[in-house]
Amino acid sequence: MIDAIINHIQLNGLLGFFGGYVFGSIPFGLVLCYAFGYGDIRKIGSGNIGATNVLRTGNKALAALTVLLDSSKGLIAVLVAAALLDKHAMFGAALGAVIGHNFPVWLKFKGGKGVATTLGTFIALSWPVGLACCAAWLVTAVLSRISSLSALVALALAPVFAASFGDPKQVYLIGLLSMLGWMRHRANIDRLLKRQEPKISFSKKKSA
Repeated sequence: MIDAIINHIQLNGLLGFFGGYVFGSIPFGLVLCYAFGYGDIRKIGSGNIGATNVLRTGNKALAALTVLLDSSKGLIAVLVAAALLDKHAMFGAALGAVIGHNFPVWLKFKGGKGVATTLGTFIALSWPVGLACCAAWLVTAVLSRISSLSALVALALAPVFAASFGDPKQVYLIGLLSMLGWMRHRANIDRLLKRQEPKISFSKKKSA
C-alpha cells in the first residue's frame, strides 16, 4: 500500500515535470521576433531570448507580450497539472516549466534566465507571493532601471514572502526556483559588482 502511494506520487511528479518542461521550452521571445521581422533575437544585444533582450529591438509592445507569454508558461503549466493530477504534479510542473525555459531542447539547451516563467509559477502556486514578487521587481526596476537587479531582488524575496504569507509547504520549492534564477544570473551579478551592468534601454542599441 505504501509503495503504491509512493509510486503514485513519483509518477505524477514526473508527469507534471515533463508537461511543464515541454510547455516551458516554447521560446516565445525568439518566435515573436521572427514573426515581427526582427530576425534571430539571439543575434541582438545579449543574445538572450527573454523580454529584456526583446526590448533592445526598440519594440516595447513586443517585449511586454514576451513577458506575458513567458510568465503564462509557468502559470498555465502549474494550473493544468493541479487540475488534471495533484499537488505533486503541480510542483513538478513548476520546476519543469522553469527548466524548460532555461534549457529548451529545441535550442540545444540554450534558453533564457527564466525570471518571467518563474514569476508565473509563483502566481500559480500562491498568488499573493507571486504578486508580491512582481511588485518587488517593478519597484526595483523603477528605482534602478536595471532588469537583472530587479529580478535578483524579487527572487531573493520570494522565499521570505512564501514563509510569511504563503503556503509553508511551498517554501522549499519556491526557494529552489529562486536559487535557479540566481544561478542563471551569475554573469549579471559579476557586472553588478563591477557596476558595469547596463540599464533598461528603449533604444535599438546593442548591449552586453
